[in-house]
Amino acid sequence: MSKSLKRVRAALLAAALPDTIREMPESTRTAAEAAAAAGCEIDQITKSILFAGEESGSLLLFLTAGGNQVDPAKASAAAGEPLARADAGQVRAVTGFAIGGVAPIGHLTPPRAFLDPRLLDFAEVWAAAGTPRHIFSIAPQDMARLAGAETVAFTA
Repeated sequence: MSKSLKRVRAALLAAALPDTIREMPESTRTAAEAAAAAGCEIDQITKSILFAGEESGSLLLFLTAGGNQVDPAKASAAAGEPLARADAGQVRAVTGFAIGGVAPIGHLTPPRAFLDPRLLDFAEVWAAAGTPRHIFSIAPQDMARLAGAETVAFTA
């Protein structure tokens, strides 16, 4: 089992939540692939999008419904600073995850996080579990709590 997957499992268990991690036979790298694998609506997929604060240099995590796109101006307003895309090396160094498998929880250094309100429309959402082939289900309120995410409208 990968270190990334172990951190996600440990975060779920430490929060007294069930281990709902599933390995899928196909890639779950994109929201569409993950929705097909999980058998759910695309908006039930949580995308973990990371940006770098242009002033602070810190990473910020935007947990976005699968069918939504982050609006750069709204995301910058939520963050309180201009944002730039985080590069793959920075994402790996801070979170411990490779792009395509970034989980909303279990980060090496938990970033400041924001939650797309659309995710709260569902009793259960799915997210990457640290690899491109592992996903897990969770109540969006539990995910927000574990990620320390503030609910903010930041999508287009």
